[in-house]
Amino acid sequence: MTARPAKNAIFEQFAADGISLMFGNPGTVEQGFLDVLEETQAMGYILALQEAAAVGIADGYARAGARPALVQLHTGVGLGNAVGMLYQAKRGHSPLVVIAGEAGVRYESMDSQMAADLVAMARPVTKYATRVTHPGSVLRVLRRAVKTAMTPPRGPVFVSLPMDVLDEPTTEPAVPSTVPSKATLPVPGELERAVAALRGARRPVVLMGDGVSVSGAQAELAAVAEALGAPVWGVDSSELNIDTTHPLYRGQLGHMFGEHSAAALEGADAVLIVGTYVFPEVFPLLDSPFPQGCAVVHIDLDDYEIAKNFPVDVALVADPKATLAALAERLGPGEPLQERAAEPYGDTMMDLFAAELARRAPEGLVVFDEALTSSPALLRHLPPRLPGSYFLTRGGSLGVGIPGAIGIKLARPEAEVVAFTGDGGSMYTIQALWTAVRYGVAARFVICDNRRYQLLDDNLEQYWRERGVASHPHPEGFDLSHPEIDFVRLARGLGVPAVKVAKPAQVEPAVARMLAEQGPFLVDLVTT
Repeated sequence: MTARPAKNAIFEQFAADGISLMFGNPGTVEQGFLDVLEETQAMGYILALQEAAAVGIADGYARAGARPALVQLHTGVGLGNAVGMLYQAKRGHSPLVVIAGEAGVRYESMDSQMAADLVAMARPVTKYATRVTHPGSVLRVLRRAVKTAMTPPRGPVFVSLPMDVLDEPTTEPAVPSTVPSKATLPVPGELERAVAALRGARRPVVLMGDGVSVSGAQAELAAVAEALGAPVWGVDSSELNIDTTHPLYRGQLGHMFGEHSAAALEGADAVLIVGTYVFPEVFPLLDSPFPQGCAVVHIDLDDYEIAKNFPVDVALVADPKATLAALAERLGPGEPLQERAAEPYGDTMMDLFAAELARRAPEGLVVFDEALTSSPALLRHLPPRLPGSYFLTRGGSLGVGIPGAIGIKLARPEAEVVAFTGDGGSMYTIQALWTAVRYGVAARFVICDNRRYQLLDDNLEQYWRERGVASHPHPEGFDLSHPEIDFVRLARGLGVPAVKVAKPAQVEPAVARMLAEQGPFLVDLVTT
């Protein structure tokens, strides 16, 4: 192979892996390879005005496209800005390939400006983190990063690229990365153990998560649930893992308090866990929520998560799709199911807006849901039914809705993409609107504006109830009402047309205008 600078060769490697976009925010120590990028026809650069926004856009792009997304950060200061979003990506298993520059290996002992241990910073929020120290291994390390990011359980990876290493020549060939298949099926004996644990259960329960979506196992999951007659609960479930109108679907387990999970499992004599860890709460139970004598079967490709917190009876490190199909065949068909009664609709502003959107939206609508306290009303009118039609916030980081929708629209430009976020959450990454305008990304953004961190109000009230604390005024720090945030002027200042919707009569024209816009559009929906 002809020698060329490693800063040129990395773009050959990205092209070999089909990576055509870099999401980032530039910096001095990355200027060498960013200068080369300008001459690279096969690579586009999506500029964000802050690193958290760049990672959020890449996260949406990776989720919607089920492919690696390349993120460029600016050394330690940029990585520090991105840590919260990287945690979100790690919890959600997004295959991000994150690179950042350094001044150079030659300066390592100088403790100079911007010096930091980037690998140590990245390790807690990534699946894999490393640093290249020799030009002869730059492409090898990048291939390892792509492989690691894309191998289930997927997740973000980090590679530090010192400037002096990239300036040196390399003769490494650029060849496609190898992503190993983990589409494994348990041996027959293990399948029979699972069937024996589940068959005959009087009160079975299914807990499912995003490993189902990654495997494409939605139909197989429904078939097993029907064979068992088991209610299905989402656990760390942020994508479409089962049609949410299915008669057996019961909703999401709570993400805050372990008592909610225990209540869903009360009386269960068999539990099937597929494609998720248990349990996802911020305040989980330390004692097992599984009833005494309950048989537990856990299927996942992430062996670390199986029996991590509580023992299980049958532990299968296997592909959910193939394994559920085999279980469904062995269990046989279930009893006919009755359709669930329709949930009564409310008359809140969110109900009115979601109902109008449901009436007008084209086929193939994609929703990014960071609405949090407004989500129940949203889902009453727009229940997710098809894979790829719904993406939920995950991991606890606020601010994913606006950039996430931009990334989804970049990955799937033919789809109508609408993000719902909160007034507080939107302010974490509001500058992502500028990126949408710059690149003509016609995503839509709805800010559910209740002038508070309402979720904190709700969680605090739960805290009071648990501890017998008398109700009293909420902390002043939860209030966002003064000074009032003018989202319409803020959006317009970043180039996005916007309207405020504060009365029911304004809903219909706002939805019509939003869907008719040729570019991005924002609605400030007052929900108080």
